[in-house]
Amino acid sequence: MKIDNSTKPVSQQSRVDKTSPKRGSAAAGKTAPKSTGSQDRVDIGPLSAQLQSLESSLENVQVVDTARVEAIKQAITEGRFRVNPDVVADRLLTTVKELVLNHKG
Repeated sequence: MKIDNSTKPVSQQSRVDKTSPKRGSAAAGKTAPKSTGSQDRVDIGPLSAQLQSLESSLENVQVVDTARVEAIKQAITEGRFRVNPDVVADRLLTTVKELVLNHKG
């Protein structure tokens, strides 16, 4: 299974621009207040910092064992790699069961 590491990190502080009214809000028909040049900030909290720290440490974790991949490639090239259909079937069934259980919950 391929793991996609394309998620973007959660920033500790998000900026909110209150000068432009949202569509459908009561302020939509009114003129937006003049900006003073400063922006409001929202602090997410300590869990955000913890999540960002965890995310940073996971960036350094190797997802693929490249040495094992190279060994398997070499075995395939040399004709030594054998597929055990019983193991493949068992693992496929296990994966399907996990997917079904996760989809229901």
